[in-house]
Amino acid sequence: MRISFNMQFSQSLNGILDAQKRMSKAEEQLVKQTRILSPADDPAAAAKVLGLDQNLAQIEQFQKNSVLLKNNLGLEETVLTNMRTAYDRISTLAQAAGNGTYGPAERQALALELRNIQAEMFDAMNTTNADGSYIFAGYQDRTAAYEKDPVTGDYQFKGDDGFRALQISPSIKIPGNDSGKAIFDDVFARIKPLGPNLISGSPSSISIEVSAQNKLNAFYANNYDNLDPTNNTYNITIDVANNYTILQNGNPLTPAVSGTYVPGEVIEFQGLAIKIDGAAAAPGQIDFELPSPVKKNILNTLRDFIQVLENPAASSASINEAIGDALAQTEDSARRIDSTLSNLGGRNNVLNSVFNNNEDLTIKNKEYRADLAEVDFAAAMTEIKRQEVAMQAASSTFGKISASTLFDYIR
Repeated sequence: MRISFNMQFSQSLNGILDAQKRMSKAEEQLVKQTRILSPADDPAAAAKVLGLDQNLAQIEQFQKNSVLLKNNLGLEETVLTNMRTAYDRISTLAQAAGNGTYGPAERQALALELRNIQAEMFDAMNTTNADGSYIFAGYQDRTAAYEKDPVTGDYQFKGDDGFRALQISPSIKIPGNDSGKAIFDDVFARIKPLGPNLISGSPSSISIEVSAQNKLNAFYANNYDNLDPTNNTYNITIDVANNYTILQNGNPLTPAVSGTYVPGEVIEFQGLAIKIDGAAAAPGQIDFELPSPVKKNILNTLRDFIQVLENPAASSASINEAIGDALAQTEDSARRIDSTLSNLGGRNNVLNSVFNNNEDLTIKNKEYRADLAEVDFAAAMTEIKRQEVAMQAASSTFGKISASTLFDYIR
């Protein structure tokens, strides 16, 4: 076979370029710390590495969400814990207001402290997080959760009952906030009867007071009729023989409630203390009603309580009534906060568990990826050296061959 000078030159040059290409590839693998520079290097491993990279990126986003959630939940927990302390102080001050030796000056001092607590709680309900979102406003987190009506003085919730949840794993979403509507507004005002209403008879005085709030609450929960309001009317009838019977909308109760009427003696009925005085009350009838359920936030309860305390002409009965309202509302509201704090603790436990699990998955996935794609430094350095020697040999051979010509043979 005849070998031309051009063929000889091309073959030698290709040998040098191939050696140089192999050495460059080994150097690139070393620099990029991967043996897979293109899918062609190892198609199966390249596909697995692509899937692992996507999984690692997803877990990284989950971890970022977890950090954000942890900060948001921590902020909410701090705010609610401080508010819970404020509720305890409200209860203490409300109980102190019932001190019979207190006069207008002492009650005024209590009202001043309660007003400061009210301002503190109003501020807490409008807490914002690091990006300026109101944490208790639901989806409407760019506007304040609570506002005070300048005309009526009512504190009104302006958000909604939504919450923003973040994904922390492929199948788990955790709410990052709680609506103030659920925590502060969905609290029922103290249950107390409407009346008394004198239907017949001529008693000298009538009073119906709550003697056992929890017992009345249980009775209310089991007997309030939302469909037929007439069934919420109760009648106390006294006959000419001074026997009383308590009826529901004119119908006997089961079991029957009856007894002997003694003027001025308290009749106990389902947490109510009913006191009717005067012999002329018999025969006669006195009615009272179970009220419709009303929701009331603690800010408005404090406002009403403060107004009574600041009124120097307030009677003992109105003060006691206001104290009862404040204590009942404070207890129910505090219970709602306790429930929310418990829920936050549960969410934090899940969050920490999933976060740690994601960290373990990240480590395992990175180890597997390294086994598939990362370059062996010792092997890479050896390959670079081997290709360098091969390129030097090819260059040297090319130099010797290209120097041999027909003229050398003639000589």
